[in-house]
Amino acid sequence: MDLPSFLWLWKIAAWSMGFSILAYSLLAVSGLWMYGARLGRKPRGRILVRSLHYGLGITLVALVLLLLAVGIVGTLGHYGSLGHSVHLGAGLLVVGLVLLSAWSANQIAPGRPWARSLHITTNAILFVALAWVSWTGWTVVQKYLP
Repeated sequence: MDLPSFLWLWKIAAWSMGFSILAYSLLAVSGLWMYGARLGRKPRGRILVRSLHYGLGITLVALVLLLLAVGIVGTLGHYGSLGHSVHLGAGLLVVGLVLLSAWSANQIAPGRPWARSLHITTNAILFVALAWVSWTGWTVVQKYLP
């Protein structure tokens, strides 16, 4: 694939990554808010925060899948194949963790206490994975800049 410039693609990736980190941060805040409300048994605003949390989660899933697509198209277009750095592994790990987190969120119910702990643990690991994919992504971007 011989495309004239991938700069537009990297701009999409940069904005998507920035919004992904913002969504993850807002998810952490709203998740902690829900945890505090659950411990305090305060129903006020709980439904609104839960809806916000779900909406942000769906947004994060969409952004991560967009990043996966951009990464695959950009790498194949530039190199003709995948696997030129550890960024592929880091990216696939993040995609897997985000999908596991979304799945486990849908499993949370009073009869399934394992689902909440899986969701929280996955998100804690996701924090480290997002830092790793950001760092490896920055090193990849340096290869493309003149």
